[in-house]
Amino acid sequence: MESKVTVLIADDHPLFLAGIRRTLEEVPTLQLVAEASDGESALRVIEAEKPALAVMDIRMPRLSGLQVAQELHRRNLATDVIFLTMYDDEETFNAAMDLGVMGYVSKESAVNDVVAAIETVRGGRHFISPLLMDLMVARRSQPLPPLRQTLPNGISPTERKILKLIADSKTSKEIAEAFSISQRTVENHRAHISSKLGIHGSYSLLKFALENKAHL
Repeated sequence: MESKVTVLIADDHPLFLAGIRRTLEEVPTLQLVAEASDGESALRVIEAEKPALAVMDIRMPRLSGLQVAQELHRRNLATDVIFLTMYDDEETFNAAMDLGVMGYVSKESAVNDVVAAIETVRGGRHFISPLLMDLMVARRSQPLPPLRQTLPNGISPTERKILKLIADSKTSKEIAEAFSISQRTVENHRAHISSKLGIHGSYSLLKFALENKAHL
């Protein structure tokens, strides 16, 4: 039997949090491991429980969702992040994507979107609520930085192969199957590659892989 996907939810609005909880409890493949009402508590629980997913309000007391995501990246924790938001500003969205956030869900449609977001992110793909899709369109229209002609010497042969598969638009799940390793191991490889390259976020890593595909 396939193990359940462990999830933490965090939001400082009790009624909204209760609504998300009820939605997730109806899904038999999900296991809600903890709840939090502020960023500090969310980070502490994520570090202790290491859930597969953290579904968090982007703006919370003590630590914001963005600050929690920054700490997860700094500590190399493999928990995927899905943000819940009432806002549609490009700056916040781009900051989230640069940190490797995989899901961006509008609170207006969260009850309808959150389960689809979890399923999509677990498949190694980004999920953006239809109400917020213009943010991704605007991000993708930004010009790419100049091409690099060589890869850093610290990139290992395995990491080079993973970069090539990323450039071929393979998901983390597909890469894991190709290497006969776990999806969590693939995510760790991606984090190490990003650290060596000095970049942040899965979208930035994809852009780098596409830019340098000829050199992989």
